[in-house]
Amino acid sequence: MSTQPGADDAVEDLDVTDNPMLVRTRFGWVKGVDMPELGVRSWRAIPYGQETSGQRRFASPVPVEPWEGVLECSQYGSPAPQPTYSWTDRIAGDEDCLHLDIVRRATDEKLPVVVYLHGGSFIMGASHEPMLRGFHLARTTNVVYVSVNFRLGALGYLDLRSLSGDCTANPAVEDQLLALRWVRANIAAFGGDPDNVTLMGESAGGAAVLTLMSVPSAHGLFHRALAQSPPMGVFHSRTQSTFWARELVSRLGLPRLASVDDLRVENFADIVRAGQSMMWAGREFLHLNTSYAPTADENFLPEHPLAAFANGNQAQVPLLIGTNSDEASFGKFVYQRQKKRSKAAHRLLRSFDPDGAPGVLAAYNDATARSDFAELLADALFWAPATALASRHSDNHPTWMYRYDFAPPALRWVGLGAMHSLELANVFGDMDASRVSFFTKLGDSTDMERLTQEMQGFWGDFFHGKDLDSSWPRYDCDQRITRIFDAESSLEYDPKAERRIAWEGYSMTEWGVGRPEILEALSFLTEGLGEPPNVQ
Repeated sequence: MSTQPGADDAVEDLDVTDNPMLVRTRFGWVKGVDMPELGVRSWRAIPYGQETSGQRRFASPVPVEPWEGVLECSQYGSPAPQPTYSWTDRIAGDEDCLHLDIVRRATDEKLPVVVYLHGGSFIMGASHEPMLRGFHLARTTNVVYVSVNFRLGALGYLDLRSLSGDCTANPAVEDQLLALRWVRANIAAFGGDPDNVTLMGESAGGAAVLTLMSVPSAHGLFHRALAQSPPMGVFHSRTQSTFWARELVSRLGLPRLASVDDLRVENFADIVRAGQSMMWAGREFLHLNTSYAPTADENFLPEHPLAAFANGNQAQVPLLIGTNSDEASFGKFVYQRQKKRSKAAHRLLRSFDPDGAPGVLAAYNDATARSDFAELLADALFWAPATALASRHSDNHPTWMYRYDFAPPALRWVGLGAMHSLELANVFGDMDASRVSFFTKLGDSTDMERLTQEMQGFWGDFFHGKDLDSSWPRYDCDQRITRIFDAESSLEYDPKAERRIAWEGYSMTEWGVGRPEILEALSFLTEGLGEPPNVQ
């Protein structure tokens, strides 16, 4: 790893050749932290974009301005504004949030790069969450690990184009694209290979990976994609964007005809609070009408990712994708009566496709049993769209699919099983950082440790572009081979075939088709905006 020649006057007295923590980017010098106890080097809160307040709020991100001297990158930066879910209404973070963190082994070799996009339901999260700091992953898989911050919630994942005034439809996605461009231009200075980049994420971050695969201007900036538990059914239609933009205006107490500029002068914390309050109002989640998500916006993100993959317009790169077997195990405890469960299942399915809903519902025995309802919810959000994307991508590109079934006995005993995000402890190799570490530490840890070694081995081989086929055959539409990660891992051919076939007759690309009352109420607001993007 080497720094670039031509040091600024402010650093000319430093011996840059013998200081691997001092790196010159195209915007200025940065100094990181050596962590010999972990065998890694770390640079934190390197800015890639300017702050997003004022006129830059709801606008496309602007690259960071060059700086003079050495930027001390030893402390993590502020996350994007987000709720804290505490007994107060305190908001964490600020709008100067476009920065990233880098970790690599303490060597000077040229390494593959992993760019990680965090999850958090599009409303929460940060690059430097304890689980995601990447110290163990970078060392074990021998990569340059880059974890990115980007805008969230109402400030990053809400299309406000139905209001008057100029704005961009997908601020957060554009932030992620700008970060990828920064990596392309600067990562070689940290010993990373800009021609060997894996884009990786989990949950909302996994959805961000697949969304960027559908952004034409992002193609060529990464060379492999890894999406863990991506909720690809969560993507805003024109109806949803308009609905939630108007709801945000109302929650802020602004006039009905308020503009984007009116929102720009509001305090960012008030916008986050208003955005949070509207999430739980009106029981819209029961219709899978989530407040925040990416959206199609003609040129930048011209179609729903499901449509992009179906039409062959996605990035032409190898893909590793999978889900957990009990993603929505909480669904077992939502409704106490069978009739209510079945009614709720039909309600959420018909919001997308009233005609296809009965066939899916029948495949889950009308979702009257607690386990069937929870599995229906998990499959609607995660497994069914992931399987559809894997099937379409595998027609022409290397694709591997997995299902994570492992759960410690304590989690199985309480009925949660292989719940959402549980696999992160294995992938990142940090048991202590898991939100359910209490459960994972109970009893014998042998299986957990073995599975961590196995998954990090596969993930590392994927990062390095090695062939996985000898022990993990590629996914295709003939055999649909899926690797099952468990105490004893295995290969399974076409898991849940009957239910997969049922989902093939159901459209997940246009929310609101089954909500005529919403369409009618909002129709006057969308007049003159042109036809919505074709996502069928």
